[in-house]
Amino acid sequence: MCGTDGPALPAANGGAASRPATRSNPYQPVGDYLSNVGRFQIIESTLREGEQFANAYFDTAIKIKIAKALDEFGVDYIELTSPAASEQSRLDCIEICKLGLKAKILTHVRCDMRDAQLAVETGVDGLDIVIGTSSFLREHSHGKDMVYITKTALEVIEFVKSKGLEVRFSSEDSFRSDLVDLLSLYSAVDKAGVNRVGIADTVGCASPRQVYDLVRTLRGVVSCAIETHFHNDTGCAIANAFCALEAGATHVDTSVLGIGERNGITPLGGLMARMVVTSPEYVESKYKLSMIKEIEDLVAEAVQVNTPFNNPITGFCAFTHKAGIHAKAILNNPSTYEILNPEDFGLTRYVHFASRLTGWNAVKTRVGQLGLTMTDDQVKECTAKIKALADVRPIAIDDADSIIRSFHLSLQNGQNETNAQNGAENAVTA
Repeated sequence: MCGTDGPALPAANGGAASRPATRSNPYQPVGDYLSNVGRFQIIESTLREGEQFANAYFDTAIKIKIAKALDEFGVDYIELTSPAASEQSRLDCIEICKLGLKAKILTHVRCDMRDAQLAVETGVDGLDIVIGTSSFLREHSHGKDMVYITKTALEVIEFVKSKGLEVRFSSEDSFRSDLVDLLSLYSAVDKAGVNRVGIADTVGCASPRQVYDLVRTLRGVVSCAIETHFHNDTGCAIANAFCALEAGATHVDTSVLGIGERNGITPLGGLMARMVVTSPEYVESKYKLSMIKEIEDLVAEAVQVNTPFNNPITGFCAFTHKAGIHAKAILNNPSTYEILNPEDFGLTRYVHFASRLTGWNAVKTRVGQLGLTMTDDQVKECTAKIKALADVRPIAIDDADSIIRSFHLSLQNGQNETNAQNGAENAVTA
């Protein structure tokens, strides 16, 4: 279990301390001159995309708390809801810009001059401009053709640049857009001097292979940075973000717990789990990983959801080991069954010993935690009693502890009886 839930069973030889100083990963991708898996940046969108989550209602105070926490964690950018969305959204933009955070503050606006003019007045560091480019959105959303889109994009970009602000231009529904239209548009805005172009898997339809191919192609067309935004409707958001970085993307949009429109986007914690395995030195030097649970708890409470049991890093099962064969290896060296080290995130592992699957090594460690002494043969006999009860009904930690203590007491009583008998025999002999 994460945190301090349940009695953690430390590895017999010191747990995480037994790991080699340099963690090697035999499955790490072959180096590629285009790859940015070791030099990416995070655009954290909990306060924009996350506000579109069904349960989300962030007042100004909670927005400030989340922004400060993300800034302390080390995200490069914090993206806010468009000031054009509502008057309170505009005021919140102004307040967060006044905080003096290290992270740059962005706001996400439609490719519309009025939206851009309103946004630059809030004090943000940059604008993320977006417009739909797929036939679906051009026909059923804004109704504009590619000529209009390109012309308007160039006008808005020029205006934002004239104010000395960063500007990103992104297509919406990129993976269902015509490739020729897309590349022509990106080439035009790149020449206009945008800081980043963005691709967005707005409906979550893309596969990692599709992402890799599109980003790699785009990398050959534009010289600016490439931002990526992946929805999780088909469960590929983390994988897609990783493949995008491999192909040459530079920035990834995330939200805490992945909250956002529908099933949300690439989750911050999940992406960190993937990237710390691939590029541990970069990730650990840049991001305060021990804050992930704190930030997720903050956002989970704000939107009234529970952290999923299988959530990367912070799910209550994330570092729980149950099967006997797993437990034995974990107790000897945690790297046998853990690619992530819970201590990197300020968490602890838990070796489950209250089940029919438990092994005697786990029970032996628990015996030591309880301050008791048994031989290996006695521990094995005690383990058999725990497994026997667990075959009949679910058992809790207290049940297993009771069996261990009762068994130990019976051993002591038996030893006392033996000692008394030996004493009597010695007295008779004397």
